[in-house]
Amino acid sequence: MLNPGDHVIISPLEHNAVIRPLKRLELLGVELTVAKGDFHGRVSFESVAHELRPNTKLICVSHASNVTGAIQPITEIGALAHEHGIFFMVDGSQTAGHVPIDVQQMHIDLLAVPGHKGLLGPQGTGALYTRKEILLRPLIEGGTGSQSENPHQPDFIPDRYESGTLNTPGIAGLNAGIQYLFEKGVGTLQAHDQSLTRQSLEALEKVPGLHIYGPLNPDERTGTVALNLTGQDCNMVCEMLDQQFDIAVRGGLHCAWLAHRTLGTLHSGAVRLSWGAFNTEQDVQDAASALRTLLAG
Repeated sequence: MLNPGDHVIISPLEHNAVIRPLKRLELLGVELTVAKGDFHGRVSFESVAHELRPNTKLICVSHASNVTGAIQPITEIGALAHEHGIFFMVDGSQTAGHVPIDVQQMHIDLLAVPGHKGLLGPQGTGALYTRKEILLRPLIEGGTGSQSENPHQPDFIPDRYESGTLNTPGIAGLNAGIQYLFEKGVGTLQAHDQSLTRQSLEALEKVPGLHIYGPLNPDERTGTVALNLTGQDCNMVCEMLDQQFDIAVRGGLHCAWLAHRTLGTLHSGAVRLSWGAFNTEQDVQDAASALRTLLAG
């Protein structure tokens, strides 16, 4: 989509999946601006609006931070992009399957989602939604099983973007995950996530020596909860939770150094808990109890 001289605006919470391709394009002449955010891990709408230029072609924002879980104001940003004739791309990695997404109401032109998170499919699967008027340059060209007499890549969708033999078993698994979402309902699963998140925040915010990042209102975030224990290395905390309590969490920078720079945790990282469809209230209680034990030392 982007050419030298085009300008892109991203949020200060983006994953390396967004940052690294754009840094490569920046070397080729694409201009890149990172909008400002707050200490809760939310992008400033006013900052995005302030950074608009005549050559701004794309605004790209994660629907929710993979570090803090903070849900971003994408409906407002989408309306802003639409008003100015700018393409709007959303990274739905943290929200697809967890939070309802309406690409028309939110003015989303491109939506990228992985299969292995909220869509409950296997790793190595995913999807890219594009508004039908958009025609992207394909990254890979080759056999499509169609128009075999044509020496050029087909110009129709999906063949234009789907060269080579697809991951058919993975796609079948992704389909099974999506069917489960249809049966349960995204709204029902969202309510489950919010209930566990609310319980975990209420339990953890009362623990002395424990710092939580992101908004404390569970309605403003997904089931991702990032935290640190005073005086303890985040990776060591993860290892102790694993070995002593059989609790799996992730520590470090979570492939999102830009988000950690915004939060002020670039040098420390953080411990990330993630609540989802198959977690229970007992899991929340066990995690809170384990963290209190580690702090008691």
